[in-house]
Amino acid sequence: MVALTKDRATPQKADGIKSGSVAAASLIYGGAIVMRDAAGNLVPGQTALNLIGIGRAEERVDNSTGAAGDLALRYRPGTFRYANSAAADEITAADIGAVCYAVDDQTVAKTDGTLTRSPAGIIEDVDAQGVWVRFDEGLTKTAAA
Repeated sequence: MVALTKDRATPQKADGIKSGSVAAASLIYGGAIVMRDAAGNLVPGQTALNLIGIGRAEERVDNSTGAAGDLALRYRPGTFRYANSAAADEITAADIGAVCYAVDDQTVAKTDGTLTRSPAGIIEDVDAQGVWVRFDEGLTKTAAA
């Protein structure tokens, strides 16, 4: 292409709710941590490798009997509160700004569980009810690298 010589109507992808293909044999509950697998499909938060946290499920999608891509899930990037892990994996205020790791679809931990967990997001805050996690796929990939 050549440089513009007149105004251009540039398409925009709106911020907010996004959509993606759900992995085969996956059930994702509304409000769950959503992760992307190596094939680009969406799965619930879980202890597994080669996943990356991308947001919060905006609805329940049951693809437990379907193939990858049979159903789509609406999810939202942003900052959401999830349950804190316990003992050596408990997240504290000293961990704000660090990457946290998915334990399941509603719990995050301080460590990767000796290379068994994938990055969920960035720790924004910690309070008595849990951990505020910022889900930004690009930021998390960069921070976890």
